[in-house]
Amino acid sequence: MSGVVRTLSRCLLPAEAPGRGEPRREGKERSRDSEREARRRSREIDAMLARERRAVRRLVKILLLGAGESGKSTFLKQMRIIHGREFDQKALLEFRAIIYENMVKGCKVLVDARDKLGIPWQYTENEKHGMFLMAFENKAGMPIEPATFQLYVPALSALWRDSGIKEAFSRRSEYQLNYFPSKQDILLARKATKGIVEHDFIIKKIPFKMVDVGGQRSQRQKWFQCFDGITSILFMVSSSEYDQVLMEDRRTNRLVESMNIFETIVNNKLFFNVSIILFLNKMDLLVEKVKTVSIKKYFSDFKGDPHRLEDVQRYLVQCFDRKRRNRSKPLFHHFTTAIDTENIRFVFHAVKDTILQENLKDIMLQ
Repeated sequence: MSGVVRTLSRCLLPAEAPGRGEPRREGKERSRDSEREARRRSREIDAMLARERRAVRRLVKILLLGAGESGKSTFLKQMRIIHGREFDQKALLEFRAIIYENMVKGCKVLVDARDKLGIPWQYTENEKHGMFLMAFENKAGMPIEPATFQLYVPALSALWRDSGIKEAFSRRSEYQLNYFPSKQDILLARKATKGIVEHDFIIKKIPFKMVDVGGQRSQRQKWFQCFDGITSILFMVSSSEYDQVLMEDRRTNRLVESMNIFETIVNNKLFFNVSIILFLNKMDLLVEKVKTVSIKKYFSDFKGDPHRLEDVQRYLVQCFDRKRRNRSKPLFHHFTTAIDTENIRFVFHAVKDTILQENLKDIMLQ
């Protein structure tokens, strides 16, 4: 019976108009085309992400850490000189202003120290030069223009002669309006790092990214922004500052501050698989200081001859090595002079091989 009903219904219903099924077929075709296009785009995105993952895995990201004035920014400038691009005219002009300010502020510190220590003037007429220099105040972020710097040249020259170190005016070419800093001048220029500074360069087709973060206490909260994807940490220490205190509080010994920061970094679980290399910097200053300043006066546990360089170096390495809780890995360390391009070129060549070997191990484990 049901079969008869179906037959009658087919006969009684109007015949399907020709072409009525065409839109359905066209809709299906469009749907299949859209699906094919979506799959193609998905494959392209997957390929792009795979390329990016490979690039990230190949990228060697090095973080420069350490207390303020340990030489991190100078080291970064060396990397730019050795592996990167030359400083253009804009950069040279910026460094010129920094060097001008370094000279004026540096001389101000000497004038202030002379007064506090009760050291008499060699030439009494230089007191007016000292007062003129002490009145110098530069607005934050405002560069010292050459014409302004020229006003301080006579005072700087007279005061430098008074100190008996050198006759500054014999280097008067550096005071001329057309003065451009040399590479060595740039390395010696001092400007506190504010924020995060990055430099990218290629060594043997391998991309390197070096990140410099300010070392002053006020800047250290920014360190955590840079921890993602770190391959290695170069921890910079000013090895010659065992008799100096921090600029921030005038009480804390600078070497003790560096040890405390190192202890926090080297024992952090975030860096368990990160190679940490210790750079005991300012070796040139350490060589001279050891001759006259006893480290034992500031670190009573020192054993050895305080005026023998090798004994002091051994003690410094031991101080930092004792801060490590995990002793399964050796402590890679180097004594460096960041302002010496050839020294940094040689040291970084060795460091680069260590970093790449450690990075290769990590990639193989992934």
